[in-house]
Amino acid sequence: MRPARTLAAALAEGVVVLDGGLSNQLEAQGCELSDELWSARLLADGPRQIEAAHAAYVRAGAQVLITSSYQATFEGFARRAVPREEAAGLLARSVELARSAGELIGREVWVAASVGPYGAMLADGSEYRGRYGLSVRELERFHRPRIEALVAAGPDALALETVPDMDEAEALMRAVDGCGVPVWLSYSISGERTRAGQDLAEAFALAAGRDQVIAVGVNCCEPGDADRSVELAQSVTGKPVVVYPNSGERWDAEKRGWRGGATYDPGRVRDWLAAGARLVGGCCRVGPEQIAELTAAIEGGDR
Repeated sequence: MRPARTLAAALAEGVVVLDGGLSNQLEAQGCELSDELWSARLLADGPRQIEAAHAAYVRAGAQVLITSSYQATFEGFARRAVPREEAAGLLARSVELARSAGELIGREVWVAASVGPYGAMLADGSEYRGRYGLSVRELERFHRPRIEALVAAGPDALALETVPDMDEAEALMRAVDGCGVPVWLSYSISGERTRAGQDLAEAFALAAGRDQVIAVGVNCCEPGDADRSVELAQSVTGKPVVVYPNSGERWDAEKRGWRGGATYDPGRVRDWLAAGARLVGGCCRVGPEQIAELTAAIEGGDR
């Protein structure tokens, strides 16, 4: 069942809590994710595990569940000889599983269908670099079929997330235009620039004046970088800001593992909110425990 309010209406009224990293929760449940399809493989092989992971975040206080479609693409499924019609069904399943998990508790839970970057499909870490050598038109052509399949499944929003550069952001804006579903645009950044090295203010400006975009911000980045981006996103676009950084550990694409220590502090949400954030949570390696702490920090202050 859909929430009574739209996500945009909820953001206009106060703070909304996102979930955390889906893959780390699946691994905590004993799932093996070394496959190139990552968590998307479980759409076919272990859908109940995905639903259970979503449910863990709902119990922790998450009000928005991001679907397991980040790395789910027609091209990726085709490499596993999954027919196109079946792949479309798996994309739809990602929305259905999140919706089902959200209905386990008696409060509003919105479902955001994840639209990951082109580099996620390549599974070689290039989503942390961008600049794939493709034109905006080619990127739009890649994204549009998946977006259409996800929209047909009825999510409350599309999460255009972990976007590494402005070309891909522009392609995504074109691909979602007229789809009838609100979106948020979230860049992956390094310091005060996109992963591709572009000025972050210019990148945020792509979302300004687009009514379909209900929030703009950053994800899958260092918590410290996220701190600095919130005020900039709000000042450039005037929109609610979305922010959900990683734990602070760093992904080693060559060794396919995380390095370093965690620096994610749920208490810093107070500064995010003061700077204009309204949609807040965590990304890679941020689990239900941290989302519960984040929720408590919000409820302990002024929403």
